[in-house]
Amino acid sequence: MSELLLGIDIGTSACKVAVFDKDGNVAAQENEAYKVYYPKNGWAEQAPEEWWEAICSAVRRVLEAPEVSAEDIKAIGIDGQSWSAIPIDRERNVLCNTPIWMDTRARDICDRVKREVGEDRIFELAGNDFLPSYVTPKLLWYKQERPEVFERAYKYLQSNSYIGMKLTGELSQDISQCYGLHFFNMKELCYDGDMAERLGLSVDMVPDPVPCDQVIGEVSREAAAKTGLKEGTPVVAGGLDAACGTLGAGVYRVGQTQEQGGQAGGMSICTDRALAHKRLILGAHVVPGLWLLQGGTVGGGGTLKWFRQEFGGELSFDALTGEAEKVPAGAEGVIFLPYMAGERSPVWDPDAKGVFYGLSFDKTRGHMIRALLEGVAYSLEHNLRTAESAGVRVESLNAMGGSSNSVLWTQIKADVTGKTIHVPASDTATTLGAAILAGVGCGIYKDYEEAVGKTIRITRTQTPDPGNRAVYDRRMELYLRLYEDLKDTFREFAE
Repeated sequence: MSELLLGIDIGTSACKVAVFDKDGNVAAQENEAYKVYYPKNGWAEQAPEEWWEAICSAVRRVLEAPEVSAEDIKAIGIDGQSWSAIPIDRERNVLCNTPIWMDTRARDICDRVKREVGEDRIFELAGNDFLPSYVTPKLLWYKQERPEVFERAYKYLQSNSYIGMKLTGELSQDISQCYGLHFFNMKELCYDGDMAERLGLSVDMVPDPVPCDQVIGEVSREAAAKTGLKEGTPVVAGGLDAACGTLGAGVYRVGQTQEQGGQAGGMSICTDRALAHKRLILGAHVVPGLWLLQGGTVGGGGTLKWFRQEFGGELSFDALTGEAEKVPAGAEGVIFLPYMAGERSPVWDPDAKGVFYGLSFDKTRGHMIRALLEGVAYSLEHNLRTAESAGVRVESLNAMGGSSNSVLWTQIKADVTGKTIHVPASDTATTLGAAILAGVGCGIYKDYEEAVGKTIRITRTQTPDPGNRAVYDRRMELYLRLYEDLKDTFREFAE
């Protein structure tokens, strides 16, 4: 009998479901897409019920693989996108679609709360600025704009805790997702009732925080019938997708850093204390006793996906990056600002827009693609520079996400940042991280050192090219200057 672990990832565009053996080998994996809804400018919503239906479909398909049996799955881990605010009633019904991490509808509320409660007071406790993407402003938006939902809501859940509820019937809030709540004390890792009251909220609106590897319940009879999973299979709380991906990329010790190349971009630096910076994101790691100083950007692999959809015709991603490879470093003066849905860290500007600068008649599609790849790398470098200003020095990066499958894109990131980049088995880093949590939680691994040692292997290492690095140093300054020159224009046209 095999010992298998199931990892479930609730991404922005699709769920991923993967089954691993205890050595980290993939026995089977499936994806299932769902929609993002944009009902108004600045709004971005998803339907949690559609996540659940997609996951049920994907799980049923992985269980059809010859190497997989529901009997052999010893535990389940779940990771999910950040900053959901899913209102459920006492009967576990979802009351409306959830705003997701890209949603900025609560901007005016943020301005008011910062004045009334005090921006510095909130930051001192929560370790994060009070910004519309986070969970707390969304809760206040419900209170102000959807009072009928606010009054009926029993609890608000995160993406992974919602799926945990659907699997087990139990309500949970893992500690890595608490960073979206500004009444969570990031140093003490507990709720602060006084701050919740000052914000006009209550700690009772959310479940009590639990460790990410804690078993929250077992697969129910109803969930087993929907998914094909074995009734009674343990389910752990799981965690934030970026944090699970960080673990799945082998980052579990102080000083290690993950580079994220999924739909969104960014980085996560592992620390042993709550080291906050107003322009970055601070959260608990899924590994106990550690924190992650993070940079989260809107522009990541999703930028190339958008470009391919709109301008790539029938070309594959490899064909598109092949065109970019023919263009020299610096894209001969073309620069791309990857702010396709505003931008998160470190500029935090919901009005920011994607921009191609430097186009002329001699430029080709390859120039635009090269500039796009470089623009995402510049946004990573911008976050790393911001972290350095907080006293955190990064020497190398462990890459994850689909973007790291591209040798060219990874090399561009190495050249722009000046950092060596190690690439583990990138496609499965996030689901593997969730599966590792399940394995530790159910005792298959005695600790995280054993889990990482058994499951994670570096497939390639790429080092910076000094000549390209010099080109990108000059282009980086123009990249930063372009945003500064355009930010007032962005705001003017948004108004």
